[in-house]
Amino acid sequence: MSGSARPGPGNGLTDVEGVRVGHAQRTGDGWLTGTTVVLAPEGGAVTAVDVRGGGPGTRETDALDPRNLVPYIDAVVLTGGSAFGLDAAGGVVGWLEERGRGFRVGGPGQVVPVVPAAALFDLGRGGSWTARPGAETGLAAVRAAAAAPEGAPVPQGCVGAGTGAVAGGLKGGVGTASTVLESGVTVAALAVLNAAGSVVDPDTGALWGARPGPAAAEFAPYGPPVAADALERARRRTAAAAAENAERRSHPLNTTLAVVATDAVLTRAQARKLAGTAHDGLARAVRPAHSLSDGDTVFAMATGRRPLVPPGTADAADPAFGVHIEAGAMNAVLEAGADALTRALLHAVLAAETVDGPGGLFLSYRDAYYGT
Repeated sequence: MSGSARPGPGNGLTDVEGVRVGHAQRTGDGWLTGTTVVLAPEGGAVTAVDVRGGGPGTRETDALDPRNLVPYIDAVVLTGGSAFGLDAAGGVVGWLEERGRGFRVGGPGQVVPVVPAAALFDLGRGGSWTARPGAETGLAAVRAAAAAPEGAPVPQGCVGAGTGAVAGGLKGGVGTASTVLESGVTVAALAVLNAAGSVVDPDTGALWGARPGPAAAEFAPYGPPVAADALERARRRTAAAAAENAERRSHPLNTTLAVVATDAVLTRAQARKLAGTAHDGLARAVRPAHSLSDGDTVFAMATGRRPLVPPGTADAADPAFGVHIEAGAMNAVLEAGADALTRALLHAVLAAETVDGPGGLFLSYRDAYYGT
């Protein structure tokens, strides 16, 4: 974060007023997967997407193109289960239809909920290849989101879509962070870290995203090099886990997913720009990012509850300078979105817990590098 920007009260996606998050997951008996739903306020949110990974699994993302018809979206689904897990969106569609929420196509109750979704690869990580989220998981996640109080903290770590997530051989998961700009605009991110690339500098053991920059103060203990003896132990532990997973034929495919949200008034084109620049935050925390083995996808949601340029801003009405004032305000949102995504990914790393099951041994960063 820069300037007078600061984390929101919950340092999470739900600091954006009206946005709720719900998780549903299943573990044990071959299962290690789940679904996360980001539920927009009543009336929906302007939503966009930017896909940069080489192996994405998505649903309804074409509807988010600014050239297309549907102006607002009521929910976004992030899910495990690869392409099979996209069925989770069906449970969210049904829940929204029951409440009359969606794109109006006729009289009362005649709506078509458009629910964009993106999936990550976690197949077989619980031991069973056929254990993957379906409509019932999506329904449970959206119900959890709707039941959450306004501004409720977002559970992080091995929950929801992050239940079976892995990052460069270490355990991944869900993380979130937020920023309140000097203008009062809130920008926040929720990330599901499941990357082919690594979150750790192999030479030092430090987290890439915690290096000098916006996240340095928040994650100070994890930016300096790890002590030499601890680094050597971590190398032995991770090498042993990798060898064990090779024997278990653990599958390496991945995909990191994220939602960046703001309470600012944005056009659909501006939301698309926010989704795109937020990928910079992903590239700061994961190296390499956007590979052919990832389907890295970032959604952007704008609830439109706060003007991008505060009323009464000097020269805002001057045609010669107003466009530059708005561009400056938008640039601040773009910068905050990328920074928030980096921080969300770091929280995902640090909140994750080690999983050792029939589908593989996935050490958490904290156990691998800071365990005794």
